[in-house]
Amino acid sequence: MKVKKYRASSMPEAMKKVRSDLGEQAILLQSKTVYTGGFLGFFKKKNIEVVAAVDPQIDRTPIKKEGQIPPAYIPQAPVLKEKHAVQADDGKLASEVSELKEMIKQLSRQTDRSLEAYPKEFHGVLLHLKTQEVSDALIHELAQTLMEKWKQEKGTADEERVRQWSRDWMQGKLQPYQPEEALFNKKYINIMGPTGVGKTTTLAKIAAMNVLEHKKKIAFITTDTYRIAAIEQLKIYANLLNVPVEVAYKAEDFRKAVDKFKEYDLIFIDTAGRNYRESSYINELEQIISFDESENYLVLSLTSKENDLEEIIENFSKVPIYRLIFTKLDETKTRGTLLNLIHKYNKGAAFITNGQNVPDDMMKADTVKITNLIFGDKYSE
Repeated sequence: MKVKKYRASSMPEAMKKVRSDLGEQAILLQSKTVYTGGFLGFFKKKNIEVVAAVDPQIDRTPIKKEGQIPPAYIPQAPVLKEKHAVQADDGKLASEVSELKEMIKQLSRQTDRSLEAYPKEFHGVLLHLKTQEVSDALIHELAQTLMEKWKQEKGTADEERVRQWSRDWMQGKLQPYQPEEALFNKKYINIMGPTGVGKTTTLAKIAAMNVLEHKKKIAFITTDTYRIAAIEQLKIYANLLNVPVEVAYKAEDFRKAVDKFKEYDLIFIDTAGRNYRESSYINELEQIISFDESENYLVLSLTSKENDLEEIIENFSKVPIYRLIFTKLDETKTRGTLLNLIHKYNKGAAFITNGQNVPDDMMKADTVKITNLIFGDKYSE
């Protein structure tokens, strides 16, 4: 049996080489897509690599029917003589054929997402979103949307036009989760999240905004009794804003504090930032705070791995989360996580913080600002 390997830019071209070299009786043993070169997963050159064989002793002349796919395109196991069935080479060949069948199934489910499949005017924006760590699924969806618009414009759009289409698409993806409705619709504002994300500082920024801009009468309650520093930090902010603060060590303390502040407009609750993987953490919070009566905000750090952020959201899923708050924007250059999480969990962002200064380093999130951040454009404070 004669076995050879071929590489070409497409399957038809590869099969043309096979038939030219081995004849019409050649059979396909293996095929796979291979990429060479490229940058950051894009601009790679796509090739098809096939392994074909021919056995001169076997008559494979097909009976051609109208509309039948040429047999060279159909992977099939070679017909081996019985006396060869137990040989090692035959076992290897059978294994390769089995792998080939599985490969064909996988290839049939795959979509070519390389930039090579799209006009060069798309490359800049798609590569940018890739480096911003926007999910592959969303990038592919955008690329398909751009192709539809490209065809409508008969291929006359330039890169700037494509960029604007991309911005419009992103704002459209965000809009269902970023309604222009007022925040703080309930009296009790609960700020939650894992340790180290900047919950207390974020709470202070939001409280300062309500005191200084909206002239609200506010108070603090902290249930973070695990860290003395956290209590002292909140007391410092309370003194600067001239607002009261109560520490709740147990449910009874929390109820007394709520009753004490019943005449206030807003009560901000600072929760403990313990290990979010501990299921007991959420259960303990439920024993102190009534989540249904509060407006709950989950604080997430943009410097964390996206897989970890997904786990955090899922572990807090039993709490009715109203909005997300993203912190530490100033400590990372990649912002695709904003879009990925908002879209995946159908939860809008309320605020994005970009520094430690209270109350300055915080912006209210909306579709335009999030889009600008991901595209690297300037935004209005």
